[in-house]
Amino acid sequence: MAPGAVIGWDMGAALALAQALGVNALIAAELLPEIEAVMVRKLNEQMEGRSTGVTPI
Repeated sequence: MAPGAVIGWDMGAALALAQALGVNALIAAELLPEIEAVMVRKLNEQMEGRSTGVTPI
């Protein structure tokens, strides 16, 4: 575990949410890892900016 950093999503929960929203499970399983990677990177950039006082673009 990394203190103060997002390291990933709960994919079981993400797939359950996709199913509840009516998204095809195969499509969700294919797309979620790519979406997760971008979101984790962006969230960590934002949190780093808050700790240093610099907001990334």
